Amino acid sequence: MKRHLAEEIRIARLALAKLDTGLARAHDAAPLFAWRVKERGFAGLVRLVLEQQVSIASALAIWQRLEAGLGQVTAEVALRHDVEQLKRYGLSGPKARYVLAIAEAEREGRLNFDLLKDLNDRDATAHLVAVKGVGRWTAEVYLMGCEGRTDVFPAGDLALQEGVRLADGATVRMTEKALYARAEAWRPYRGVAALLLWSYYAQSRKPTGSSRKAVGAVTAAKRSPRVDLA
Repeated sequence: MKRHLAEEIRIARLALAKLDTGLARAHDAAPLFAWRVKERGFAGLVRLVLEQQVSIASALAIWQRLEAGLGQVTAEVALRHDVEQLKRYGLSGPKARYVLAIAEAEREGRLNFDLLKDLNDRDATAHLVAVKGVGRWTAEVYLMGCEGRTDVFPAGDLALQEGVRLADGATVRMTEKALYARAEAWRPYRGVAALLLWSYYAQSRKPTGSSRKAVGAVTAAKRSPRVDLA
């Protein structure tokens, strides 16, 4: 698990601002933030799976019910339950099956969280997405938020796409493929760029004056930052 000092984030932001006019606009508008890593391993990955396509509030409620129900969110404990039992904690059928698939993969050694530290970003992503229920977005956000990797950029995240659109003053969002290509120029700070754009997007949604309307087309509660900003 990596920890990043505020000075490192500041230097990365300045470098990114020089590389891209959109990021320069985001840097000027977004407040300072720290990079806080979340729990890693089985629990961290499962929590990200629960956060897929639901509001932050809903995901938190389901996580709390799962945590209370299992007592300890580990592969061993999860495998003592079946799909129907997990659904009682608020999980959908598919997500319950994904949780069990992740637990089974860890038990069988096909998923090794300790191995990730020895893999580069590409191979670590491939190791995670080989497990049923873990897509590229989940893998990349896990590597950022739970492993603290600074050069991972989940371009499939709709809030990131919207953040870029706003920063560019564009009328339409970039495609996932186009955003991945653009982010290549942001190495080795693509993870910091993601946090910067998430922060800028969140800032842009804050009501101004008497307005209560949010800015942008994406619901803030979905596809929002999974790396805590301070």
